[in-house]
Amino acid sequence: MSAPDLDVITIGRSSVDLYGQQVGGRLEDVASFAKSVGGCPTNIAIGAARLGLKSAVITGVGDEHMGRFIREQLAREGVETGGVKTDPARLTALVILGVRDDRQFPLIFYRENCADMGLTEDDIDEAFIARAGAIVVTGTHFSTPTVDAMSRKAMRAARNAGRKIVLDVDYRPNLWGLAGHGAGEARYVRSDSVTAHLQTILPDCDVIVGTEEELHIAGGAQDTLAALRAIRAVSPATIVCKRGPMGCVVFPGAIPDDIEAGIRGPGFPVEVYNVLGAGDAFMAGLLRGYLRDEPWERACTYANACGAFAVSRLLCSPEYPTWEELETFLARGSATKALRHDAALNHVHWATTRRPGPASLRALAIDHRAQFEALADRLGVPHDRIAPFKRLAVRAAAQVAQGREGFGMLIDGTHGREALFDAAGEPFWIGRPVELPGSRPLFFETPDLGSHLVEWPVIHTVKCLCFYHPDDPPELKERQEATLLALHDACRTVGRELLVEIIAGKNGSLTDTTVAEIVARLYGLGIRPDWWKLEPQASAAAWDNIAAAVRAGDAHCRGVVLLGLEASEEELIAAFAVAARNPVVKGFAIGRTIFAEAAEGWLAGRMTDAEAINDMATRFRRLTEAWDLAAARRAA
Repeated sequence: MSAPDLDVITIGRSSVDLYGQQVGGRLEDVASFAKSVGGCPTNIAIGAARLGLKSAVITGVGDEHMGRFIREQLAREGVETGGVKTDPARLTALVILGVRDDRQFPLIFYRENCADMGLTEDDIDEAFIARAGAIVVTGTHFSTPTVDAMSRKAMRAARNAGRKIVLDVDYRPNLWGLAGHGAGEARYVRSDSVTAHLQTILPDCDVIVGTEEELHIAGGAQDTLAALRAIRAVSPATIVCKRGPMGCVVFPGAIPDDIEAGIRGPGFPVEVYNVLGAGDAFMAGLLRGYLRDEPWERACTYANACGAFAVSRLLCSPEYPTWEELETFLARGSATKALRHDAALNHVHWATTRRPGPASLRALAIDHRAQFEALADRLGVPHDRIAPFKRLAVRAAAQVAQGREGFGMLIDGTHGREALFDAAGEPFWIGRPVELPGSRPLFFETPDLGSHLVEWPVIHTVKCLCFYHPDDPPELKERQEATLLALHDACRTVGRELLVEIIAGKNGSLTDTTVAEIVARLYGLGIRPDWWKLEPQASAAAWDNIAAAVRAGDAHCRGVVLLGLEASEEELIAAFAVAARNPVVKGFAIGRTIFAEAAEGWLAGRMTDAEAINDMATRFRRLTEAWDLAAARRAA
């Protein structure tokens, strides 16, 4: 038997969770929902992957949009999807959840004949099971004869391969048919038949994990010590008892007379915001320690800390910590019991869980609004002619990119709505502006920015141009900084990446330290954009200073792209040669140097569509080739 190349395979349910975004009221009164991947084993697989384990999941999804969402998110998280079955006859499970207060969490399961409950013994590949050091089976997938047979086959395959078997009791009474549809949050209903069923599974497990209520159903007793002893009577497994804010207790051997006499893992004192999904986060942390052969005390520390993150945030798997985030928390703790309000932890979480971004970026900027309107007015052309031209720019960029990664566009929603739709069909990085063109102090195009951003696709990056110079009057700087802070908060709240564009040279002189000083100042205020867009610098020393400010302010920053400021191609190519020497500069986002002549010619009726596209593509291609050549020289 070859050594496993996976750490763990989790088996059972998956769903799309729709979380009510209004907290503190009835589920009946929730107006909007946040979508995420859910389901106990699927959550565990994601949590384990975030902690550095190689995980996979065996589950079922429908052949529809929600099923594809689960598959794509698992792949983004690094979870192997070879065990995910797409069922053409069944739909992906859905769960609707709400947070009433710290004790009431109404939820409704939409799991009637869902895809994951359609799994059968034929869906268990023994060779696939043997690839993992351990499997995790979950209680729900013993609740019907078909999934019971499937789970037991997986256990036999794991045992035959010499792998570990971990059981998460995962007791949801209404998924065993013991409560009505409106009682989804019920955690315990006594059932002798469920107890008897579970006790046929316990003897073959190496680790059994459950809350006190879950151990009660597994052991058939309402007293926790009695339940533990009943489990021990049928199983030699290590038993892990989850106790909420009190942490957990582990029982590798005989059950003592006092529950506190087991191996204790103290909890972390955090504010309880939402307990749903906390047990899955706990299991992910426990597996990190258990499968790395660390002492139970350390495994419990990981588990309890992961659970603390989960209960202090709203969603399930999206809120679980990464390994870097967990290490940061264990090393320094948190300044607040409400972990979702810890800015430093939240930034590490954001930066280590956001979608993968391009390693380099060559973008055609077509987000200009005032400039296009002024051009149309000068030519006597109606403003509604601007939108069709921007669609031509998308075609030009696509002609250069040819489906390759590392290309992008900046497009506005004012005149570029249809162009944004076109760009969605290309593998482009897409940025969209929010600033009122030319405003100084900075204003947004829409007063209610947060609500506006919710309408954007999650893959769109927020771009904001701010004219800012260190020598600006203090009151002007304060207003601009406050606006940028509000923007940063809005982007993090709605989960959108942020590109901050700074132009200093239009309002003062530029030295080798001017822009670096601005970058450091904004970092000091807590503004950590995913990208910076900066004007060309005259010297390598200026770029070195900027790079030092970025490294000191945010080790996770994606990098800097150059803006054009209507420079000629020759001037930009010279600027590329200086900037590309520094690895913090990842590319460019340039507009008027590429589209200006085509825009005037097309709007004036002197250019056809094809001619305008060709003109922009030719210029964009020359700049792309110049940047790639400059970057290659740095690499050499």
